[in-house]
Amino acid sequence: MPAERSVLMVVTSHGAIDAAHPTGVWFEEFAIPYALFREHGCRVTVASPKGGDTPIDPGSLEGYEATPRNEAARAALRNTRVLDASLRAEHFDAIFFPGGHGTMFDLPDNEEVQRLVSEFAQADKVLASVCHGPACLVGARLRDGTALVKGRRLTSFTDDEERAVELDRSMPFLLETRLRELGARFVPEENWKDHVVVDGRLVTGQNPQSSASAARAVMRLLEDGS
Repeated sequence: MPAERSVLMVVTSHGAIDAAHPTGVWFEEFAIPYALFREHGCRVTVASPKGGDTPIDPGSLEGYEATPRNEAARAALRNTRVLDASLRAEHFDAIFFPGGHGTMFDLPDNEEVQRLVSEFAQADKVLASVCHGPACLVGARLRDGTALVKGRRLTSFTDDEERAVELDRSMPFLLETRLRELGARFVPEENWKDHVVVDGRLVTGQNPQSSASAARAVMRLLEDGS
């Protein structure tokens, strides 16, 4: 493996589902992959639609421990780059989208997200996401206009998991349902099981419990060059 790989991590800027439900990135879905990528010698760039300080879902900070890994991740989330045309697939070896319910609101229709996802897919570079992070795939198209996910094996936070946390009626859409509608070959597991699907260079994880496994799958692809 080369001395340094470059990974772009894209997080949400959306901080509230409604007045009663603050949201943002789900912390472990960012912090665990961020630490693993850095520990494997990767240069990590963190960006978000608005840049600056990223909202963190308060539910994901329950029991927070101020370890060096966690503190480094929180520092990275306080100073994200603005997601704009200066960030291109040619500058990175992989892209990773952590989840959190905020992604359901600001990733699907974001033109820069759609552009980057399509660029990574068409360049056959590693394209990874976990939990609600696959919301980044919803608006992405190939050059011929086909939905990027059509015919691809993948997973995400499932409709059953959304109902279990009682937020199914608060979402703009149900992620599993939308991905299926777009033609994805959706591969679910039971609720809260660590579950990752790898289809070529597309990596998807089902839930927060899949964060480390998704990041390790990214590193295997980068190390194997497959």
